[in-house]
Amino acid sequence: MRYGLIAGNGRFPLLALETARREGHEVVVVAIENEAAPELEQYASAFHWINIGQLAKLIAIFQREKVSEVMMTGQVRHTSLFSGITPDWRLVKLLASLKEKNTAALIGGIQQAMREEGIELVDSTRLLKPLLAPEGVLTRRKPDKEEEADIRYGRRLATTLASADIGQSVVISEKACVAAEAMEGTDAMLRRAASLVSGKPLRLVKASHGRAHLLFDVPVAGLTTINTMLETRTTALAVDAGRTLLLDKEEMIERANRADISIVAYAPLELKNS
Repeated sequence: MRYGLIAGNGRFPLLALETARREGHEVVVVAIENEAAPELEQYASAFHWINIGQLAKLIAIFQREKVSEVMMTGQVRHTSLFSGITPDWRLVKLLASLKEKNTAALIGGIQQAMREEGIELVDSTRLLKPLLAPEGVLTRRKPDKEEEADIRYGRRLATTLASADIGQSVVISEKACVAAEAMEGTDAMLRRAASLVSGKPLRLVKASHGRAHLLFDVPVAGLTTINTMLETRTTALAVDAGRTLLLDKEEMIERANRADISIVAYAPLELKNS
């Protein structure tokens, strides 16, 4: 199979490429400048750099490479999306057509523009299904009573936040929301929370968007997450089962066990209309 891959930052693109190589797939990589890692090139059948605003070039590359199915992998800093774009003519036209300028609207517009050219965005986790969090307690230690109470409260908040396309994570302590994620990312949010309630244990809750697909913006946790949790006295991590990627999953869980951090994956919440 021949896939296209749009690569942002983090380990998600590398793991997808390593899996593709093992399974004998060819992958044409379009890497986002100032986001993707240069070492991705060694795993790609073909490799191209683009500026984040070059939508016309993105489409032209995949057409020239005869790619019809494309995965979006890795993150693009939200600050880059809204302050670092120098749009080409095609992206200017797309932006002018959007009623809202949030991430979901922008990616949805890009998806439609690509579809009109015979290129379909597909499930970004297609090559990494084994790394999706299974339901249940994943570490040796399950959450204690205080952690469970914080997680229950945090899951409602995080799900609401994600569904509103604001962020995917909250930090909870003693059933109070200490910090909510926006554009800064999970690690920065955890450090900000730790500075606000010095000495108190924190819980990190991540939620997925309410959409049926996993085309983009899939919640991710990994070794860096555990390291930052340890640094900030965050004792438990809750995620949505089947919709959250755990990068380097086995090593991540082992490190959490050594740090006495609890990780648990729940069936995603469904928000009820009020």
